[in-house]
Amino acid sequence: MVEQALPQKLNANPRFIAFYLPQFYPTPYNDAWWGKGFTEWTNVVKARPRFRGHYQPHLPADLGFYDLRLPETRDAQAELGKQHGIYGFCYYHYWFSGKRILERPLDEVLASGKPDFPFCICWANETWKKTWVGRSTVTLLEQNFSFEDDLIHIRHLIPMFEDRRYIRIEGKPLVLVYRVELLPEPRKTAEIWRNEAIKAGLGDLFLVNVQSTYLVEGTNPDLVGFDAAMRFEPRGNATAPTVVRAWRTLKSPIHNDRVTSYERIYRIWRDAPQPLYRHFECVLPMWDNTARRARRAGIIRGSTPELYERWLADAVKRSTPDSEDLRWVFINAWNEWGEGCHLEPCEKWGTAYLEATQRVWLK
Repeated sequence: MVEQALPQKLNANPRFIAFYLPQFYPTPYNDAWWGKGFTEWTNVVKARPRFRGHYQPHLPADLGFYDLRLPETRDAQAELGKQHGIYGFCYYHYWFSGKRILERPLDEVLASGKPDFPFCICWANETWKKTWVGRSTVTLLEQNFSFEDDLIHIRHLIPMFEDRRYIRIEGKPLVLVYRVELLPEPRKTAEIWRNEAIKAGLGDLFLVNVQSTYLVEGTNPDLVGFDAAMRFEPRGNATAPTVVRAWRTLKSPIHNDRVTSYERIYRIWRDAPQPLYRHFECVLPMWDNTARRARRAGIIRGSTPELYERWLADAVKRSTPDSEDLRWVFINAWNEWGEGCHLEPCEKWGTAYLEATQRVWLK
């Protein structure tokens, strides 16, 4: 029955894009900064519960402790996502004035043509610091923005946009920028990128500025020359002042963790006024970055597949169809294991969150 229903609902189905972290293989940079052989798993397995009932560590189930250098791993991820209604992955893209990091997985996806699964990129345009270990003044890789670099950057990306798997919205390659407010003149950057794409025969780009923890109120995309905004979750909610009461309740003065409830985060999202400009919604299955932070972790308690399914279904209803009658919703994230934020199966929940995603997709 399901196989017969899918073609009839294809145009009406939401298109879910899950953020994808490529930090699951060793690199020379991470070897130098964090120790030989470091990957995201290094932090994940060290996490421990900080209060009664605290779900840590988050350990992988079906896919195991994988290595993204292996094509079999990338194929298995894509197949799992495809089976459960994920339309494509949004890879974090790290570019520092021509210097790249964590680029191997996507480079190999491009070179091999596999997996046959849609993708796009989000430029994570922050300076890298040792924030994880509480040393936010120690710079690892610094961002130095310039219009010259904007031109070099877009020319590097154009061959990627030409890939048949690259996600397009209304016929335009989709590009996200994580912190548009860091760009000296984002409107000028957008203009340079669009002009180069048109010169290359791609047509226009579909540019999206992410409204993240750092930009809670958001930026109207029209003001920065972008096409839409994406309301990233959690958007600062886990650091709200009212959470101080939760610190005292849980009596964790050593860690000073910031704790709130999943249902509260959902209700804040649900009750917030909708911006007048074009935007995309974002939903998270869970969140707990204890594995990355020895102190002041952000912990969202009480997530369940049922609550996540309700939020995701509401996000689809709230999403405005594009010109092709498609509804786009982002999910944070496919595999942010160090932030306790993943659709990939874990030992506690198995495939329950993926199955919830599939049910919303099939409605």
